[in-house]
Amino acid sequence: MKNFAVACFFAALGVLANAQPAESLAAPVPPTIDAERARIGMERATLETGFLAEDAECYKRFAVNSCLDKVNVRRREAMADLRRQEILLNDEERRIRGADQIRKTEEKASPENQQEAAERRAKAVSDYQSRLEREKQKTEDRAATQSSAQSNSEASAAKLRGSQEKSQVRTDKQATAAEEAKKLSERQKEAQERKAQHEADRLKQTKPSAKSLPLPQ
Repeated sequence: MKNFAVACFFAALGVLANAQPAESLAAPVPPTIDAERARIGMERATLETGFLAEDAECYKRFAVNSCLDKVNVRRREAMADLRRQEILLNDEERRIRGADQIRKTEEKASPENQQEAAERRAKAVSDYQSRLEREKQKTEDRAATQSSAQSNSEASAAKLRGSQEKSQVRTDKQATAAEEAKKLSERQKEAQERKAQHEADRLKQTKPSAKSLPLPQ
């Protein structure tokens, strides 16, 4: 979004540049472009200083390579963003110089040619603004895609956790059921053993005693 705002400012600057009097014989670079270039240079130096400090901190950690990789990813993204801003500045500077050249040609051209040149300038401005709109849309689409991917990842993770929790519940129930079945089997076995012992004791108690032998005559 920052790039888009800067680019819109340059587009407006280009319109003002086209509206300058035809007597202008040169198209000096607007101070705003030089100021933006200086700002980008200062921002690049500040960022690099910060990243170098982060590199130094990485060397104090155990996972040095992992830390440096993360810093380099952010370094490349930041520097690429500044490079895109520089490209927009260069494009705008070339467009302003090109418009000045067209104005010089128009000074010697017929009214019809001047009208055609004005239409070409208007089309160039329109094309430039369309390009900015497309860049804005791409940025928003990328942000939406990243957000959607993150949401899908979080949903998948939640679904996986739910599935794991259900699986654990089933496992716990099965373990509990197996333990209960084991205890029931042991109780039944103990009951059968007690019953068999009781039956054996009863038989011993009810067995008739042996008859006494007759006395000798």
